[in-house]
Amino acid sequence: MINRYVLCLAIGLTGIQGTALAKVSPEEAARLGKDLTPVGAEKAGNKDGTIPAWTGGITKAPAGFKTGDFHPDPYAADKVKFVIDKTNYKKYEKNLSKGHVALLQTHPTYFMNVYPTRRSASYPDFVYDALKKNAVNAEIFEYGTGVKNTIMSSPFPIPKNGAEVIWNHTLRYRGGKFKFTSSTINTTASGDKSVTTREYEYFFKYSQPGLGYWDLDNTIFFLKRKTLAPASLAGQMTLVQETLDQVRSPRKSWIYMPGQRRVRRTPDLAYDTADIDSNGIRTIDQVDIFNGAPDLYDWNLIGKQEVYVPYNDYKLHSGALKIDDIIGPYTITPELVRYEMHRVWVVEATLRIGMNHVYQKRRYYFDEDTWSILVAEEYSAKGELLELSESHLINFYDVQVPYTTLDVTYDFKDKRYYAEGLDNERNPPDFSADLDEGNFTASALRREATR
Repeated sequence: MINRYVLCLAIGLTGIQGTALAKVSPEEAARLGKDLTPVGAEKAGNKDGTIPAWTGGITKAPAGFKTGDFHPDPYAADKVKFVIDKTNYKKYEKNLSKGHVALLQTHPTYFMNVYPTRRSASYPDFVYDALKKNAVNAEIFEYGTGVKNTIMSSPFPIPKNGAEVIWNHTLRYRGGKFKFTSSTINTTASGDKSVTTREYEYFFKYSQPGLGYWDLDNTIFFLKRKTLAPASLAGQMTLVQETLDQVRSPRKSWIYMPGQRRVRRTPDLAYDTADIDSNGIRTIDQVDIFNGAPDLYDWNLIGKQEVYVPYNDYKLHSGALKIDDIIGPYTITPELVRYEMHRVWVVEATLRIGMNHVYQKRRYYFDEDTWSILVAEEYSAKGELLELSESHLINFYDVQVPYTTLDVTYDFKDKRYYAEGLDNERNPPDFSADLDEGNFTASALRREATR
């Protein structure tokens, strides 16, 4: 393979030329909090009223909520407006992703319950303050390989190109730290399934209050993951340091295998390396819908569209559900999924000349209110749509963190799927976890392994 870094010096990402780019003027940044939300979305609703104006989102928990509870649905009284299925999808096709059209065609029993649009996203004021500072300070590295002079949250609330939009997703605010236990599900073409349960701990150094860009040491976050079940995998642990510029300094990762009784570095935990957790359904860079270095692709900003996307999926988040209530043989249970019309930024990633990846083209749909990727499509070199991924977003309103409660990837070729984040039989994420950077070193991993 051609050396990725050398090629990056020769070819620029779409819309990026010359030296570091992307600051906006103070005058343009002043739009944040006025006609634009503090995150950079259009504050106004759309012309036909199907998307309302943003009025601040959910800023407090409902009466009776206690920390540690699953989050009650603030929109439980909403009724389904209409249903999109295999018989009528063409009527709504202009507002459907190609991936959802393929989902309805491939799995005729699936349907999309469309609800009123609720712009629930909100963040703490210190995140909004950081976004405004990022707008006038953040710069994307030449050829889009990293970002500098940014902190806390998305660096480009008023983006100019597709590379800035993908960085907005990668660096969006997800809280400072949290831990949780959840399960993943793999299904087969025959509808069989396998379950794996793990503990997860995250520490987002990039989003720690009081830190500046130069304090980060090229780090976005640390992740530690421990397998609890099945018994054949129990005790296996992984540690990841996610870096800000992964071309200059690739992510670092370590693994502990109980049978080997030692901690070792893991190579190639990036790009299209198969994610073994998903039984080959997705690649490592499909975790969080997309993660890691963006240097293999040209990122073309197509623009804004109004699309039906999964949103406010508090039904899927419910602690009253069992995993089997959510997981069907070929799709998740459609009655539990809430779709709403939202404005999304659409970005198409095309594999660059000389680069290798299993996906030739990728299309992403970014929520304008959070910069989260809500929907993704993966294409082969022949232009065949291979997969659809959905991120089922809720606002963890007690801490004002919009984040996924469940990610699902559908494989159209083999008619199977993978779901990640099933914590219904456990507890929701704990955003007050007692974690710091010292919990995420190779020596700390060794100490935990020998307990």
